Amino acid sequence: MRYFPSARDARQSGEMVDRFEAGFDARGYGLWAVERLDSAEFIGFTGLTPMIDGIPGSGGVEVGWRLARAHWRQGFATEAAEAALEFAFVSAEIDEVHSVTAAVNEPSRRVMRRIGLRHIDDFAYPGIDEASPLRPHVRYRIRREEWAALRQAQGVKPSSSSGR
Repeated sequence: MRYFPSARDARQSGEMVDRFEAGFDARGYGLWAVERLDSAEFIGFTGLTPMIDGIPGSGGVEVGWRLARAHWRQGFATEAAEAALEFAFVSAEIDEVHSVTAAVNEPSRRVMRRIGLRHIDDFAYPGIDEASPLRPHVRYRIRREEWAALRQAQGVKPSSSSGR
């Protein structure tokens, strides 16, 4: 939670999981648990969620991830976020996906660039104290056509699921 204004307690974490599950019921997508394949250890989450109101891109869909610190810099966030993008563009037929983070969160910004998102704009995140170094935020975005071209350039064959 280094790049978040505060940590959640057990009650807040449980409420967050309830919101994740409700998202699947309402939209058919949400945030998935991330486990290590070698140990089945839960290491965080990734997936798709609606952009919040009051920020650039609101009304759109965001790809996000949070991993336990012990699992940073091992490629898990990139791998999980790439799977979320594939689901967004192929299965959910979403036209564009955003991602936002604190401007100082260079690790997440690197993941955003690795998965093909481009920096779109900077903004002040509402509700975070003006003096906080976490208030300045950035928004990255990728469109379905950009994602498909990137996958083709990487030599990745089209998925068997049908997109638009």
